[in-house]
Amino acid sequence: MDAAGLTLKLLLVGDSAVGKSSLLLRFTDGAFEPCLKPTVGVDFKVKKMMADGHAVQLAIWDTAGQERFRTLTPSYYRGAQGVVLVYDVTRKDTFAGLESWLNELEMYTTKSNTVKMLVGNKTDKPDREVERREGLQFARKHSLLFVETSAKTQDGVQHAFDELVIKILQTPGLRDKSAEKQGVQLLESSAQKDKSLCGAYCPLS
Repeated sequence: MDAAGLTLKLLLVGDSAVGKSSLLLRFTDGAFEPCLKPTVGVDFKVKKMMADGHAVQLAIWDTAGQERFRTLTPSYYRGAQGVVLVYDVTRKDTFAGLESWLNELEMYTTKSNTVKMLVGNKTDKPDREVERREGLQFARKHSLLFVETSAKTQDGVQHAFDELVIKILQTPGLRDKSAEKQGVQLLESSAQKDKSLCGAYCPLS
């Protein structure tokens, strides 16, 4: 990375088997493995990307959703600029569990302005239990960005991380000091440029 590059810490959280590891693998490697083993503790990947014309390096932590590993995760919340809360649109219980994940975030995140995104995954499956409208309502209630994705088909995955990174760059106090010295010009969110894609506070229609 050049001197103007930013390094951002992102977390993926949510119940077990909602597809966190699959989302990460799809985003970082462009691959999909239908039979990924459950994450033990924490997995970690680095991805370089361009956001609004600026080089950004993402350090993405994939946390275990299984209860017996939950005690490992609090330390990984520290210093995170962005958090992705993932649920499975075909499992209502994973949607119901989001409140407890939000409570945990409030307890352990060290940055009060951490950007949070809600992601409804597995939209490629036909047996949906959580409607898009429900996800939107939850996101609006808790001031979260919201995107639906399919790690299998790749639908929405790149857009989700693009929106999260752009929002972080637009949030005072989350940008790296070295980037500010370089005079980074922050542009409007791509969600505002493309009305067909959903960023924060999408109208319910």
